[in-house]
Amino acid sequence: MHRRAFNSATLGLLASAALLAGCMTMGRSGHDDHMGADTRAAAGGYPLAASEPAGQPGIAASGMRPVARNQAVIDALLRDLKLRPYHTLEPKYARQQPSFTDGVMRAMANLGQPMPPPTDVTERAIQVGGAAGMLNARMFMPAGASGPLPVIVYFHGGGWVIANPDVYAPSARALAREARAIVVSVDYRKAPEYKFPAQHDDALAAYRWVAANAASLGGDPARLALAGESAGGNLAVATAMAARTAGLTQPRHVLSIYPIAGTDMTTESYRENANAMPLNRALMAWFMHHTLASPAQALDPRLNLFQADLSGLPPVTIVAAQIDPLTSEGELLTTRLRQLRVPVERREFPGVTHEFFGAAPLIPAATEAQKWAGGRLRTALAR
Repeated sequence: MHRRAFNSATLGLLASAALLAGCMTMGRSGHDDHMGADTRAAAGGYPLAASEPAGQPGIAASGMRPVARNQAVIDALLRDLKLRPYHTLEPKYARQQPSFTDGVMRAMANLGQPMPPPTDVTERAIQVGGAAGMLNARMFMPAGASGPLPVIVYFHGGGWVIANPDVYAPSARALAREARAIVVSVDYRKAPEYKFPAQHDDALAAYRWVAANAASLGGDPARLALAGESAGGNLAVATAMAARTAGLTQPRHVLSIYPIAGTDMTTESYRENANAMPLNRALMAWFMHHTLASPAQALDPRLNLFQADLSGLPPVTIVAAQIDPLTSEGELLTTRLRQLRVPVERREFPGVTHEFFGAAPLIPAATEAQKWAGGRLRTALAR
């Protein structure tokens, strides 16, 4: 188990902030090639100490390897789709890279199992209110369902820099199916064009808009939930805090899937998974480098959730992957929520990596995780 005392986590957080300050200062060199001096600096801004095992690229230092079907996705990304390390690219080029979802589709094709068309969930493009204007979103609804249905506001992953609701559609689709709810997946503004806290401001504004307009979507404004994956898992918890402070209708439940819950890149899971795929320390440093306007923002409680005021939040479900730099953060967040008597359940799925959640029907653990998380939402959102 990856457990650390909170004073130790704070020291690590401050050390990471200092390293980020160095990498952000080094990044202003004026180079404009695809890699860019700023991203080279970001990639090297969080070096491993000589005493820390790095492992091999794509392999955890612990030696843990993904289960075969999870590894098949990584192999498809690297071998077939020619994925380049995100942290070596400028954001506009990184956004053109194949996603984990692309890797799932290629791996299934390699196995002679084409992705079945989604017939149990309908979807359509909508717009929702953001902090600085309307935002694109996708709405998912169980096929044949009659309302009013509960509504889940979902935030996709991508480190606040890359990806969109299309990339994370498999996760949103699964939650609509398993929770028997409307899922509104929000395309919030991205860094570096829009620095922190633009993403968090958009998330709160979108939740406020959905709460006010749920009935027009076929939803029940009294039965709301928040959900998100990775960076979106952070947004889900942070938005619940912001909604509480703003006096908005409280969500009945928060689902946070392998969330970014802090900025300390010295935790046990960061050391074990420094070179893991698809998420590793260099990529997380790159995300932070492009998201934060200043190193001091690394201390913001909206990013360091276990340093925030989490009291009074609704029940929380946390999904974790074993091979993931963020595993320790999720454990710390779970511990902190329990200390504050917030009901929380966390489940770690062995042998799988970050991004596994949307990979059903290829990865059996993804199907299991979707049913577990969706079932908890369904129970929480029952009349």
